[in-house]
Amino acid sequence: MSLTAREYDPRELVPEFVRIYGGRGEDVAVFSSPARINIIGEHIDYNGGKVFPAAINRYLYVAIRKRSDTKVVYNDVRFPGTFEFDINDDFAFDKKNDYANYLNGILSQMKARGCRFGCGFEILMVSNVPAGGGISSSSALECGFAYAVSETFGFGIGRIEIAKLGQMSEHNFMGVNCGIMDQFIIATGKRNFAEMLDCATLEYEYAPLELGDYRFVVMNTNKVRKLADSKYNERRGECEEALRRLRAGGVEIEALCDMTPARWGEVRGIVGEPVLERRVTHCVNENQRVLDAVDALRAGDLARLGSLLKESHASLRDDYEVTGVELDTLADSACAQEGCLGARMTGAGFGGCAIALVHKDSVGSFIENVQREYSAKIGYEAGFFACESGDGVSRLI
Repeated sequence: MSLTAREYDPRELVPEFVRIYGGRGEDVAVFSSPARINIIGEHIDYNGGKVFPAAINRYLYVAIRKRSDTKVVYNDVRFPGTFEFDINDDFAFDKKNDYANYLNGILSQMKARGCRFGCGFEILMVSNVPAGGGISSSSALECGFAYAVSETFGFGIGRIEIAKLGQMSEHNFMGVNCGIMDQFIIATGKRNFAEMLDCATLEYEYAPLELGDYRFVVMNTNKVRKLADSKYNERRGECEEALRRLRAGGVEIEALCDMTPARWGEVRGIVGEPVLERRVTHCVNENQRVLDAVDALRAGDLARLGSLLKESHASLRDDYEVTGVELDTLADSACAQEGCLGARMTGAGFGGCAIALVHKDSVGSFIENVQREYSAKIGYEAGFFACESGDGVSRLI
């Protein structure tokens, strides 16, 4: 069972563009923007830790062409309705503009940084990235659109700046105080590589993601998330309090993940509260698991990577307490299946997605078996798809 009803063939996009807008297909450019998974490194980006995401081969496509006037026109293959603006507008968030807000947010940030538009343009989009699936469909939209506009108008905005544009649009236009991991990997990702990223400094390095006969399977709980935001803020506050206590006790660190597991073992008594100790234990050990995962992939040791996924989920369940019955059911059932090396929740938790590392010959039976167990316990179906690594934002046509 896929999370989308049909895979859209991007080769159909230019003829569809011409059908809607007229004109010549030769003048239309098409860009792709991937979804992403975070392989390991959860809930530590705001604690000075590293994340380890990869772009995957599920894409959003943006077809674009300049106009002779100053109109900006948006259409989407899957969503009926046309949005029209003027490039000289002072763009502002308006709920009735739906997905167009993400695009207008990017334009507002481009204009704020001095980009000048001599004319308008028209857009036709389509996405094979499941919306609300926890693999960052909104960031794919932001970065894909930003890259398409930058390339079309010759702004030459670099990939890291594309990522920052996406984040600043979320902050300043959409009112969402998100991190930068999603936009960063979507803008800079490379096929057959994952990326170890320090979200504070934006220092990053690529690590080979040679999975051989294995695939990542994304598993969506299909749960409507109600707790994620409030619990996120709660966990963040707990980490800040633990850090305050450690520093007050003489531990010279800027962030929790500055400590190695050995150092944390020496000073944990300073925190003095079991719940806060568990939160720090997750952060410190999860950051080490990121480093270990990079080493495992460089050594081609997929079994070790699978073990780290299992350890990460157990830590998120027991020490950070952000999983819930739906994610635990997916992870536990996945790990019990033949051909699965490991699984864990990914994202904020309390719903959303998990990932599993599964042998390609076992993917069909894996999905069938996990679906059956999940439905029996939870009462409704999960969503599944297998994926491989993909490229970051790119021009296709």
